[in-house]
Amino acid sequence: MEEISCDLCIIGAGSGGLSVAAAAAAFGEKVVLIERHKMGGDCLNYGCVPSKAMIAAGKRAHLMRTATPFGIRAVNPEIDPRGVHDHVKSVIGAIAPNDSVERFTALGVRVIEAAGKFLDKETVAAGEHRIKARRFIVATGSSAVVPPIPGLDTTPYLTNETIFDNTQRIEHLIVVGGGPIGIELAQAHLRLGSRVTVIEGMKAMGKDDPELSEIVLTSLRKEGLVIREQTLVERVEGRAGAIRVTVKSGEDRDTIEGSHILIAAGRRPNLQGLDLEAAGIAYERTGIKVDAGLLTSNTKVYAIGDCIGGLQFTHVANYHAGILIRRILFRLPAKVDTGRVPWVTYTDPELAHVGLSEAQARQAGHKVSVLRWPYHENDRAQAERETEGHVKVVVGPKGRILGASIVGSHAGELIQMWSLAVAQKLTIKAMTDWISPYPTLTEVNKRAAIRYYASAPSSPMVRRVIGWLKKLG
Repeated sequence: MEEISCDLCIIGAGSGGLSVAAAAAAFGEKVVLIERHKMGGDCLNYGCVPSKAMIAAGKRAHLMRTATPFGIRAVNPEIDPRGVHDHVKSVIGAIAPNDSVERFTALGVRVIEAAGKFLDKETVAAGEHRIKARRFIVATGSSAVVPPIPGLDTTPYLTNETIFDNTQRIEHLIVVGGGPIGIELAQAHLRLGSRVTVIEGMKAMGKDDPELSEIVLTSLRKEGLVIREQTLVERVEGRAGAIRVTVKSGEDRDTIEGSHILIAAGRRPNLQGLDLEAAGIAYERTGIKVDAGLLTSNTKVYAIGDCIGGLQFTHVANYHAGILIRRILFRLPAKVDTGRVPWVTYTDPELAHVGLSEAQARQAGHKVSVLRWPYHENDRAQAERETEGHVKVVVGPKGRILGASIVGSHAGELIQMWSLAVAQKLTIKAMTDWISPYPTLTEVNKRAAIRYYASAPSSPMVRRVIGWLKKLG
């Protein structure tokens, strides 16, 4: 076996691993990157990129059906499933060179395409190589959870790792799981001509502010999506094109028949085969245990991204990567602050959030003010006929911005101002001091912030000050 010594050995070439590898190599570090499957990881190949490409295709179809209010004759588009498949794959192909072996080799990274596993606390084996490094980073990501549903082991099913390979029309898609992945793919397939039923054991979109998630769910139901909450899957059976799902809701049981079933019941960390015990790395079912600096129980090994559990988003893995670059290369005391992490569910309307929700802020003992501003009071939203939704901002003592949520068109873009505000610990005044070009959706953020001062005109003290200043001439 080839013996390799390096400064940094990274296991996993997903978003987090690639970010660390590129940055470390740029600073002259000797980097080894190990990947057992596809460069770019889940995000590029099975997650964010293909799902957003499919959502974009569905949106085009929906716009064609709903053009009448703009004076344009609506048409029911003819959906070409293979064409949609090719669109998704072409988007992946356009981005793939940025994450390729060739690019990272050119950056000075030694890429080993094999499964990596620890031999001891300071050695990793990968294929015909043994790697010793000053520091190791585990960035192996996560995979779809396949729950132990009776009958599922003998019934063909889809996950996010296989659904984007489909080239045939899906007549009726049954989605097990009402979280972001399930709901996003459900709406995309609905718009691409499938009937879709979502089955959720608890509350759909249950991790989001219920005030805002209910707006999304109501909109999806109006569009034709069937969402069954508080419903458990008891059994699955059938063959390709003819799936039967037995469900229980309260004391009632019934059967849902569809052509395909998608399992979107959560994610689990990819820890199999790493031999973490050999390296003295503590872990549990939900992921590798790390401290606030992302260090494991082995002082030579860090872990980042989905494999440590918690918030499993691509941008979180990249955030972790930045923390490790500061810690490993510059010995700076950087630590994870999950309170500043935003997230977006890319339904239509979108739902975005950062910081504390209203419920979390009150539970933490904060005396809060809640500011809202509706989309229908925004002139650009009226012009685009995208008036559904509103901004909700949670403000603490002395105007400190604690969190914000937005439901509506382009919520994922609009939340970024509030992400900056939360990260920089700004007060609400800062969100009123900028000039918003007219007409833009971004004005809803400023109008929400101005609501903080809505009572000022009727304040007796303010009126007395104005009266006193008036006497000065």
